[in-house]
Amino acid sequence: MITADRLQTVEEYYFSKKLKQVNGLKTAGNPIINLGIGSPDLAPPKAAINAIIDSLSDSTAHKYQSYQGLPELRLAISNFYEVHYNVLVNPENQVLPLIGSKEGIMHISMAYLNEGDAVLIPNPGYPTYTSVTKLVGASPVFYDLKSSSNWQPDLVILKSMDVSKVKLMWVNYPHMPTGTLGDNEILKGLVDFAKENDILIINDNPYSFILNDQPNSIFNIEGANEVCLELNSLSKTFNMAGWRVGMLIGSKDHLDNVIKVKSNMDSGMFYGIQKGAIQALNSSKIWFSDLNLIYSQRRELVWKLATALNCSFEKNTSGMFVWAKLPKGLKSEEFIDKILKEHHLFIAPGTIFGSNGEGYIRFSLCASKEIIELAIKRVS
Repeated sequence: MITADRLQTVEEYYFSKKLKQVNGLKTAGNPIINLGIGSPDLAPPKAAINAIIDSLSDSTAHKYQSYQGLPELRLAISNFYEVHYNVLVNPENQVLPLIGSKEGIMHISMAYLNEGDAVLIPNPGYPTYTSVTKLVGASPVFYDLKSSSNWQPDLVILKSMDVSKVKLMWVNYPHMPTGTLGDNEILKGLVDFAKENDILIINDNPYSFILNDQPNSIFNIEGANEVCLELNSLSKTFNMAGWRVGMLIGSKDHLDNVIKVKSNMDSGMFYGIQKGAIQALNSSKIWFSDLNLIYSQRRELVWKLATALNCSFEKNTSGMFVWAKLPKGLKSEEFIDKILKEHHLFIAPGTIFGSNGEGYIRFSLCASKEIIELAIKRVS
């Protein structure tokens, strides 16, 4: 059976392939420490867990759910944005719950891209932006993010590019993998750039609460509502990655276009998970401070680990990763394979996020202090 041509444009997701190797090493008895994946090891809020348990006996729990999510979930998302971002969104038509924000990347791309269209994608950046762009027949156009510009886009270079075929632009602040916070002046410049060129910007915003006490939304930028969407997620903020709860925020017109795709691809989010998500979104600010205390302690240890590996790094960053520069001349993938073989320690190579990630590696903070301390002992 001959596969679709689109499969020739992408490969299996790096972590899908690499984790097969890592798990194979574990099965063979090797004590692998995994600091490559951003999968939270901490528990979700207890109230969220209790809510999903209590919901299972509800008479509607087993039924198909609304494509737009429960009204009370949309209201909880709206309240969350008002309390934590100082952004007002209408829960009736400016909020769309998603079965994880990753699916939103596909829904948005299918709603807006035709074959031959182009998409501006950060380099380095989340690999799914590129793979989904290719899967729908559009062309990725990479814009550089470099340490010399603090991993911010260069507006002068962007304005000099031919963007006549560009319809979407992916932005991701706080940035993954580097942890850099967004610069509001540059974000304002991007909004103006989008208006001038009829481009829809999507800010992917799942890390805004991790090691960051000033969460920001693209909708804090004047005029963003006309040309922007924002993806957000409960995966990192509330340790609910496997529950698959995300959201898309934007104008009614933009969301209506996405719903045309989404409503033909799923039959709504499981009722119990929606009820759990509502409780999570209503968490007090103590939740964030307690979570970040744990992550800050872990990050201190990961800095020690990176130092033991002769890497350099910036400390003024956020998110659940440490982005570290290798000693001059070392290649990212060769280095992580060497560390995996010699120390049974898995770290993500920077190259999986783009060519500008060469010479860098990414450590995850999703491991206990004891595990990170063991990793330090192994490499010291």
